[in-house]
Amino acid sequence: MTTDGFLNLNKPAGMTSHDCVGRVRRLLKLKRVGHGGTLDPAVTGVLPIALGKATRLLQYLQHNKAYRGTIRFGLTTATDDLEGEIIHSRPVPELSLEQVQATLPKFLGKIEQFPPSFSAVQVGGKRLYELARKGETVEVAARKVEVFRLEILDWRSGDFPELDLSIACGAGTYIRAIARDLGAVLNTGATLACLTRTESSGFSIDQSLSFEELELQLQEDKFCPILPSAVLGHLGAIVLSPEYTKRWFQGQRLPIPETPIGSEEESSNPIPEPPYPLQVYDRDGNFLGIGQVANSDTSTILSPQIVL
Repeated sequence: MTTDGFLNLNKPAGMTSHDCVGRVRRLLKLKRVGHGGTLDPAVTGVLPIALGKATRLLQYLQHNKAYRGTIRFGLTTATDDLEGEIIHSRPVPELSLEQVQATLPKFLGKIEQFPPSFSAVQVGGKRLYELARKGETVEVAARKVEVFRLEILDWRSGDFPELDLSIACGAGTYIRAIARDLGAVLNTGATLACLTRTESSGFSIDQSLSFEELELQLQEDKFCPILPSAVLGHLGAIVLSPEYTKRWFQGQRLPIPETPIGSEEESSNPIPEPPYPLQVYDRDGNFLGIGQVANSDTSTILSPQIVL
């Protein structure tokens, strides 16, 4: 059984992403294992895991993510979720769904947000959570992020109302920060009560495996890693001739047609301007790695970036 590929892991609560990598490494008896996007210990859901040679492909995965979360109003915490010390608690039974609905558009599109003080963002070579645990307060610049969708799933009124949201966003977006800032705009305070990542890097929670399911598949010799081609479809692809395949493995730069991924009518995505990455296959459909297309003085060149 080949172990080069990806695992769509449904991360349980209480484990760090690093913990998950270690457990996968032990279960599969692999040295080379990596993950594609950190999840906080309390967060559950999709954690892309790269196995074997596929660890070199993590940088080429899609960046967009989606979540399902619950925001609790009337409460603020040090970590912007229920894991942290409560800073302020005040019942807000007067808060209505209509008020929340009117405020949500402020958090759609390209927005600026300050990362939570307990986060992995680095300042001066130190993680923010390391500084926060020491009681140090540092200034952090706001970061531009993008939120594509905010859909209300449920609303529960009461002294501490709760809002269930479906959120689709770009890389670097903190859902905890959205909860915190939504509470600030409404003047009620708010914190993230729970969060599940439903999509990440082209993987969906519907096709994910729990550790228990993974162990069962391994016991029954049924586990099969996800092929790179299944999650790199957002990149174009090129098929090499036998001669070019040989030269590819020798690390040579290859002259190619100017539009190697076909016409715009054949592709769902417009052809980008060079330089850009491409999946590379041989004529038997074997995945050979990732190349980068760039223009030289006289032609378009494919340079090997990742050779598998």
